[in-house]
Amino acid sequence: MPEQAHKVCVKEIKRLKKMPQSMPEYALTRNYLELMVELPWNKSTTDRLDIRAARILLDNDHYAMEKLKKRVLEYLAVRQLKNNLKGPILCFVGPPGVGKTSVGRSVAKTLGREFHRIALGGVCDQSDIRGHRRTYVGSMPGRIINGLKTVGVNNPVFLLDEVDKLGKSLQGDPAAALLEVLDPEQNHNFTDHYLNVAFDLSQVLFIATANTTATIPAALLDRMEIIQVPGYTQEEKIEIAHRHLIPKQLEQHGLTPQQIQIPQVTTLDIITRYTREAGVRSLDRKLGAICRAVAVKVAEGQHKEAKLDRSDVTEREGCREHILEDEKPESISDTTDLALPPEMPILIDFHALKDILGPPMYEMEVSQRLSQPGVAIGLAWTPLGGEIMFVEASRMDGEGQLTLAGQLGDVMKESAHLAISWLRSNAKKYQLTNAFGSFDLLDNTDIHLHFPAGAVTKDGPSAGVTIVTCLASLFSGRLVRSDVAMTGEITLRGLVLPVGGIKDKVLAAHRAGLKQVIIPRRNEKDLEGIPGNVRQDLSFVTASCLDEVLNAAFDGGFTVKTRPGLLNSKL
Repeated sequence: MPEQAHKVCVKEIKRLKKMPQSMPEYALTRNYLELMVELPWNKSTTDRLDIRAARILLDNDHYAMEKLKKRVLEYLAVRQLKNNLKGPILCFVGPPGVGKTSVGRSVAKTLGREFHRIALGGVCDQSDIRGHRRTYVGSMPGRIINGLKTVGVNNPVFLLDEVDKLGKSLQGDPAAALLEVLDPEQNHNFTDHYLNVAFDLSQVLFIATANTTATIPAALLDRMEIIQVPGYTQEEKIEIAHRHLIPKQLEQHGLTPQQIQIPQVTTLDIITRYTREAGVRSLDRKLGAICRAVAVKVAEGQHKEAKLDRSDVTEREGCREHILEDEKPESISDTTDLALPPEMPILIDFHALKDILGPPMYEMEVSQRLSQPGVAIGLAWTPLGGEIMFVEASRMDGEGQLTLAGQLGDVMKESAHLAISWLRSNAKKYQLTNAFGSFDLLDNTDIHLHFPAGAVTKDGPSAGVTIVTCLASLFSGRLVRSDVAMTGEITLRGLVLPVGGIKDKVLAAHRAGLKQVIIPRRNEKDLEGIPGNVRQDLSFVTASCLDEVLNAAFDGGFTVKTRPGLLNSKL
């Protein structure tokens, strides 16, 4: 151990020699010394630095996730060139079920390092990270030092799971305690309160996982390198199911590929009709339910085969008269009544899915929802991935009030007020009138805006263009195209500003079967991260002002109705 730690240990041993064993402090000091001896001060594992083998291993363990694999291979390459590289602090941010935790385990396997997972969800005491001082009864080291003692080396892979769900209480802020652990400039002499001696954490590879960065304190976020792990496309989910999930479920349920067959069409049905998620956790559960149902059929079939075999044997030996009286009816009548065992492999088609999983939970309802004016499709980002969101508007006689419904936050309410103000100021230009033919759209008219799924809280600026399109449809009496979704923030002058979460939103539009997506022009750079097959299926319209949005959202552009003395014009 380092000289400073050695001095402390020698001093404690001298105290221990002079201390009677009956003293309570004797046991505490002895425990402390045992821990100091057990800690891996200089013991480390040798990294496997074969990049080609690492690439193959990562590809076998995980499908897609190119950005993440690339970062791990970069670390390996630099480590090969420079031996004393400090361990990076990576943070995988993405929706649940996309494989953040399992990638951490894969990274450890690739490097040939020990792996230790620390669950931080709900931790609200800084002593969990830093340990308790030895003056307290029952004091113990924090989770970091405990983890090092468990793995027995000083360069493991530490997975700090759910770092965005740290709590805060009267016992201090654990997020603040993590600052020292995760700062590459400080963690070479991390001091645990129990040890009271600096320990070098610079060789540890820290990987944090989070569903969102919104709840991570800014100071802690600054110390980590963020790697976004987005949701999967339908094609990626099908590949993951057939490469990883189905073989895993078959093994868990004692089935073989000769007994059950799940074609890709069925997997696509499960993905689109029975699950709506960014990851693959629900898909895994549904496949498990199918395997259980097939296991029942297979087990019943084996039982029937056994009964049939037994009756055949008794007939062949000609010793039917020696069978016990109570067995006679079963062997004779049951052989004729027994249904034959199911044919193998059992093919899972849509009818079998309906029998096992019940009727489909999700249906594509886009075309039905857009069958009247005053409805538009927006795109929203959630920690679970992207979602499509309908915006509905209606008008009635009234006093010029704007009513908003659907649990909206302040920013979203402001977007609605901005939208109605822009339309009122441009009503004459676009020939938009209320029910009485007046260009003042709120004259004796009330407007009601509704964002369905009223139980879900919604906020953010990116619904601005959707609200404008929805209200423009209402006042013009024209239908918005049913295959178009849009996102973007608006200003009072009609500009369209960039928003976040473009990749997740585009994937949501693709999942919903839409054909065109309207995005702000300044978000065009975000399209590079979208998979090629999704970009081929969708057409993108980039807009810098609301004129361009309305032109793309309506068939044939947003044409003004003909009026006496006015020429037909187009936005």
